[in-house]
Amino acid sequence: MKIAIKLVFIHFGIQILSAFLMLIPFAIYVLATGGDLSTVQSMSLSPSLFLSIALMGLWLWKCGYISTEKATWSIVSPSYMGLTLVIAFSGIWLLAFLMSYLHLPDLMKETFDLLQAGWIGILGIAVLGPVLEELLFRGAITKALLKQYSPPKAIIISALLFGVVHLNPIQVVGAGLIGLLLAWMYYKTASLIPCIIVHIINNSLSVYLSLKYPDVQHMSDLIENESVCLALTILSLVLFVGAYLLMRRTTIAYPWKKDKTNIETIIIEE
Repeated sequence: MKIAIKLVFIHFGIQILSAFLMLIPFAIYVLATGGDLSTVQSMSLSPSLFLSIALMGLWLWKCGYISTEKATWSIVSPSYMGLTLVIAFSGIWLLAFLMSYLHLPDLMKETFDLLQAGWIGILGIAVLGPVLEELLFRGAITKALLKQYSPPKAIIISALLFGVVHLNPIQVVGAGLIGLLLAWMYYKTASLIPCIIVHIINNSLSVYLSLKYPDVQHMSDLIENESVCLALTILSLVLFVGAYLLMRRTTIAYPWKKDKTNIETIIIEE
């Protein structure tokens, strides 16, 4: 648990440091050009996100938290990857349907709108951010928790940390729930690839819908017909449960409780 908490605080610290480092040159530029200082924060937002991702990734690599084991970067199997896509899209719809009834405040909407105004911010949110968060929250934090606790407890703690670290109320619940799925997938396969794919799909779809339909808060709001919306929700639930049950059949014999330099992974089809 200490390692997990430490990594979360380092993540926060690097985000704050990156924001500060980017504010300085942009403030100097604005002052030199006679611009408005109130624009400095919005101008430096995307570069600071990019810098924080780069610094955190570098720190994880330098400290040995990015695994080079074959299992970590395995695609597991073509059938499993297909099920990953099914559970991703069905899970995203179910989450959107649930969130439409919770009516949680979105305190970061303005910030995300600013980030999505340029390609650097879009790339950071849709691709680079998910990759970094999987390296951190699954590859480092969940892995550390699995070495200390039982799988259910480790998965739940990992999901709670993943939710809370987002701070924004609407993201805390959503990230916490998707964090359960991602941590479970990582435990079952010892691979980050399925987790990264689901995370990128989730974030990319969110960015696309935000840009395409800026006035729509939830995906389910795009369906005006309640009967169609309900039918899609039931179908998504069936697909999600079916994919989950099939994915359970794939298990990687990974020694979570032990540190080994040479680890053989065996895929067991039950």
